[in-house]
Amino acid sequence: MFDLVRPFTDACTRFDIASQKSVVSVAAILEPITAKLAESKAQRERLSDNEALWAGLRKVWRDLSRAQLTFWDNDDSDDDETDDSYTEKLRQQGLRKLCVNVARFTRNIVAGVPRNQSQAYANEVYIRRLLHYYTSWSFMEDDEAILVARVLSQALANLVTGNDLLVADLWTTYMSLPEDQVVLIRLLSSRDPRTLVAALVLILNCIDGSRTRIKILTRTVNGVRICISLLDNMVQLYDADDASEEARAFDVGYEIFTRIMAVDLVPSLFSRLSIPGEIITPHQTTLLKLVDSYLQASRMSSVPTTPQGTPLYGKLRPMLSKTFFALSTYAQHAIRTSLDIPASTPLPKATSKGNGGDLEPPSTLDVMLPKVSEALVLVTQCIVTITLESADEEAYAVVLEQNSQEFFNEATFADQGIVESLIELLCLLELFLPRINFGKPVRPSGKATHTKSPSQDGPDGPGFAYLKRDLVRLLGILCHGVKTIQDRARLCGGIEVVMNLCVIDERNPYLREHAIFTLHNLLEDNPENQAVVKAIQPAGRWTEDGVWQEA
Repeated sequence: MFDLVRPFTDACTRFDIASQKSVVSVAAILEPITAKLAESKAQRERLSDNEALWAGLRKVWRDLSRAQLTFWDNDDSDDDETDDSYTEKLRQQGLRKLCVNVARFTRNIVAGVPRNQSQAYANEVYIRRLLHYYTSWSFMEDDEAILVARVLSQALANLVTGNDLLVADLWTTYMSLPEDQVVLIRLLSSRDPRTLVAALVLILNCIDGSRTRIKILTRTVNGVRICISLLDNMVQLYDADDASEEARAFDVGYEIFTRIMAVDLVPSLFSRLSIPGEIITPHQTTLLKLVDSYLQASRMSSVPTTPQGTPLYGKLRPMLSKTFFALSTYAQHAIRTSLDIPASTPLPKATSKGNGGDLEPPSTLDVMLPKVSEALVLVTQCIVTITLESADEEAYAVVLEQNSQEFFNEATFADQGIVESLIELLCLLELFLPRINFGKPVRPSGKATHTKSPSQDGPDGPGFAYLKRDLVRLLGILCHGVKTIQDRARLCGGIEVVMNLCVIDERNPYLREHAIFTLHNLLEDNPENQAVVKAIQPAGRWTEDGVWQEA
């Protein structure tokens, strides 16, 4: 078997990185050997004890690294085209070819063979330096350099995959590198999807099955920077065509975040994505979208647990309740400011036909309000999903001291619970967001209004979609079968608010259905709440086309 690699080991004894002929020769020798190594794991395993092979491989990697970095230091893009510069370019092309071939050789020879990985791991530092070189800004549009970076990243991934000792060492090293040397971030910025996939696979393999390494990813400076790059990629790759490399990259990226969620470390990352002075950041919103998707996909009859057997939602629930209060409070303040309603002024009393008289449309709008609304919808959906899962109390009792409905009902901020906060926000939204019926905004009085074309950041923009629907749905779930919550909702005017939401609103599909369901839950086995409804005398009726007519 040693005869397979003997041409390479013999060439290594004579290898001279400064000789173009030697560089081209070794590159050519490696090609057929690399192809044969990919055919059989048994062939690769028999090479583990070939010391000449590993010594020769280290020599080639070391000399390549030094030669390329020396060229980088001495490069002057303003030099004129001379015979010397032409010769140097030919030399660099030869070095690139050798780099690609030795990377492919390394990638294949270590694949699935731990002993070979351990032998070749000494070359990691050279591979990392070359990756740093070939992912520099000067090579961003260089297709040849992109190919080199891709194969280097594949070799790096194979070098440690499945070998826990090497993975732990590499991960610790990479998470503590100086900021300008974190090659993973450079790879995540690659415009080449295959390079991106290789980088994502490496990250996934490094954190898979290790809460310690996931914790490092979500809490260290380098780790959070990597997560930010990952989140940026998830946004860019979301609409990728199925079966494309971009779609594969999205799937691997999603798997990385499922590992973070599976060990309940989302709150740790979420807090580190915050920016002082901003209520919510784009990266936090993207993370919430991933959490919402994960929760929807993982719904099951019993509460999920981490590998350690602790509740999956042990830390996620406090994060969601805290974020809900922060976003709801911000939204209430912003809407009051837009409508010129001081914080000390009580809201108009809800009636059977709307929340008071006709207010003028807001003349100003907090530019963050649509983003806050979008995030609030995501948080609300996450709370809804978790709370619905807790309906199986016996399954939850095994790992949770308190089911999610009880947890969120008992959560408070500034002496206010989630129920009170969302009802007040719904009151304000009724004033701030006219429902859309047959394409036209309808004010609380039931009269259609004429408005300007919807803008991205205006009240009619997409940022406010589904907000009323999801808030009223959450209210119905929280009050289901809990009289104390039904009473709390009544005392803060929640019944009248919900009754006013039993209408068609194109901005909130199925709003009427969710409002009717919530009203049922508020009235069930609660005479006091039922009396409130009976006492309300309708002043008119809603027509079939959703317009209010006075009685």
